[in-house]
Amino acid sequence: MAKSQILAIDAGGTMTDTFIIDEKGEFVVGKAQTTPKDEHIGLMNSSKDALDQWGATVEDEFPNLLAGVYSGTAMLNRLVSRVGLRVGLVLNKGTEDMHRMGRGLQSFLGYSYSDRVHINTHHFDEPLVPRKWTVGVTERVDMFGNVVIPLYEHEVEGAIQKLIDEDVEAIVISLLHSYTYPDHERKIRDIATRMITEQNKNIKIFATADYYPVRKESHRTNTTIVEAYAAEPSRETLANLDKALRENGTDFNLRIMASHGGTISIEANELARTCVSGPIGGMVGAKYLSDNLGIKNVACSDIGGTSFDIGLITQGDLDIESSPDMARLVLSLPLVSMDTTGAGTGSYVRIDPNYGNLTLGPDSAGSLVGVCNPDSGIETVTVSDCHVVLGLINPDNFIGGTIKLSREKAYQAVKEQVADPLGLSVEDAAFGVTELLESQLKNYLESMILGKGFSPSQYACFSYGGGGPLHTAGYTKGLGFEDILIPAWAAGFSAFGCGAADFEYRYDKTLDLNLPEKATEKEILAVGKELQAAWDELKGHVGDEFKKNEYTEDDVDYRLFFRMQYQGQLNDLEIEAPISAFKDVSDYYALVKAFEDMYTRVYAKSALSPELGYSITGAIVRGVVDVPLPKIPQEPLSSPIPPDEAFLGNRPVYWDGEWIQADIYEMEKLLPGNKIGSLSIIESTATTLVIPPGFETYLDENRIFHLKELNK
Repeated sequence: MAKSQILAIDAGGTMTDTFIIDEKGEFVVGKAQTTPKDEHIGLMNSSKDALDQWGATVEDEFPNLLAGVYSGTAMLNRLVSRVGLRVGLVLNKGTEDMHRMGRGLQSFLGYSYSDRVHINTHHFDEPLVPRKWTVGVTERVDMFGNVVIPLYEHEVEGAIQKLIDEDVEAIVISLLHSYTYPDHERKIRDIATRMITEQNKNIKIFATADYYPVRKESHRTNTTIVEAYAAEPSRETLANLDKALRENGTDFNLRIMASHGGTISIEANELARTCVSGPIGGMVGAKYLSDNLGIKNVACSDIGGTSFDIGLITQGDLDIESSPDMARLVLSLPLVSMDTTGAGTGSYVRIDPNYGNLTLGPDSAGSLVGVCNPDSGIETVTVSDCHVVLGLINPDNFIGGTIKLSREKAYQAVKEQVADPLGLSVEDAAFGVTELLESQLKNYLESMILGKGFSPSQYACFSYGGGGPLHTAGYTKGLGFEDILIPAWAAGFSAFGCGAADFEYRYDKTLDLNLPEKATEKEILAVGKELQAAWDELKGHVGDEFKKNEYTEDDVDYRLFFRMQYQGQLNDLEIEAPISAFKDVSDYYALVKAFEDMYTRVYAKSALSPELGYSITGAIVRGVVDVPLPKIPQEPLSSPIPPDEAFLGNRPVYWDGEWIQADIYEMEKLLPGNKIGSLSIIESTATTLVIPPGFETYLDENRIFHLKELNK
């Protein structure tokens, strides 16, 4: 066996997946239950599960590792559960209620359409920073960076002292338009730092100008508060993971998946951008796989125990949102564009007491699976209980048999809570639950594609996650995808994405650079000078982050991006600059051409509006260093007929009103070239692929299953 090189970790709400890559690019996937109170336990159990498949041990292989990448939900859970640090907030005098009031849309974020249109259901969550820990100081800067009212420095000490006396653990400073004129925020920061040092307090200062110098006051204020409230305490969790790895022989700096699709050090300045690291890993893995397979358009679908995550890769590019929402907060973070709904295999199943209809989620049993897990203490039926009743999953082989599920407990719970109230048989009730789930997922997936102005026929669908292969046929049926691909390592696909991600830092800066359609050379060069200055500043920030991991300037590959729109329009586009530096007028026209090429792809050629003039609204620098990446499996094709050793026998499965003897296969023993018809179930220790009536599947040389709907 070759030596292990990369450890990729995806600590989800239900399972912790590890993806270990050796020096030849081969990989193995491990799985174990997540241990939220002490994540390193789930990590070590999952790593042992992976290495057992190679006949290796943690003690032997961890010292060989060159890199480790983590993704997880702990930081997001801290934010959602509101269990962060006590944060104080310094704002402009007169705007002290800004954070408490929030943006209007925060009152209905995460709501269904029916609740969005009924204002009586809207509400604002409690603010992360209470009003009593918010103070104001006098100053005012306009949107162009001009000082209208100077900072009243004599007010600063009193404001900071009030927060110190309130025993806050962190202080955030956010002044209007500080992204254009950061001096006032930094002056307050320096005064606060001096006072905290003199009083021997342990309080960290977060000025938005040092973290997120971008437009939109509420967004960047929220983001910097999240940095202090949730990201800062998560550093301890990450440090404990790093310590556990080092105690088992590793000697690398742990990295974490960031929202923009790269990985950063756990010591990074802007750690809030790792809040949604888990689902991002799947999108990055899908892009890496599609790039290697030459597939340009991909619809990504990820079903775990708690959620269904969907996203699009169009013409080989991930779409980046600059102002996403998270935990009912609007933020200023570059985030790979995704949609998430609380519908997974662990979702609770209930009868609505008002209407008598079935409802799924959005809450979930998470790592406890459901009533079928005798040790869970769960009393409410979950989707997984329905799987057990129907015979879709083997109760003796859940996570390789580490948890023995009880069909009797699942059957009784479904009978009492779902079947009897609806007047159905237990099997029909359970089958109805899976059909409802798949119908909802299908609607989400189709609406996302159609909403972007595309058709499913223009896309290949990637299905992954521990629960994805169970339901792939159901939520893709009739949509007409070009192809449906399910990697054999689907259960650990987000961890695979972490291992396939670049070691990359990204920094953004808001700009307001406007030019008419027919600008003069002098106007163009003035704009170019400002844009280049912003790029140079951001390159310095990126380089400083890499220095923490002992990389030199020569190790970093810098990529320049910019955001541009037609003047007066509301939405800008992010484009990679076709130039390495802004030197002359021709470089400006190269930027305009790149913008308009992107514009015609996103909208239409007829929508081009150069007569409005152009606005460069942001500068972005992404720096990348080389790290080992996994190799896509490449195996010789075999016969269409599966080998005898892959066939495990038959099992009765209830499907659409009748019990059918399904053929059961062991996923790991199937060979490239094998074809499997319906009704079949392909089992792995970490996932289950269902081939229902009307479908067949084919395993290719890259160990990817292609699901085909017959007569389509």
